[in-house]
Amino acid sequence: MGSTKEEKKKPFDKMTSKELREIASELSEITGIHGMNKPELLSAIKKAKGITENIKKTSAASIREIKKKIKDLKIKHTTTLEAQDKKIAAILRRKITRLKKKTRRAA
Repeated sequence: MGSTKEEKKKPFDKMTSKELREIASELSEITGIHGMNKPELLSAIKKAKGITENIKKTSAASIREIKKKIKDLKIKHTTTLEAQDKKIAAILRRKITRLKKKTRRAA
């Protein structure tokens, strides 16, 4: 009762590009396998097998809202620094950093 790799099925997203190429080579619909990178292989295999991809994109409006929040927090940050409240200024700086990361991920 030894377990082999074939018995345990990994989801496509967790497979390496080498494993994805092996699967793609078995499918006759896909051509140019060795010239593809992992995301291209994933989408080609899912398309050939009829699996729908859930691609979620952030709208430009939400990015604008985040950037507006960043501007407001920067203004608060400068006023707290002028008031010499370093604890609240540090909290505001962390919030600004987190929001900036969100905008980078969404882009």
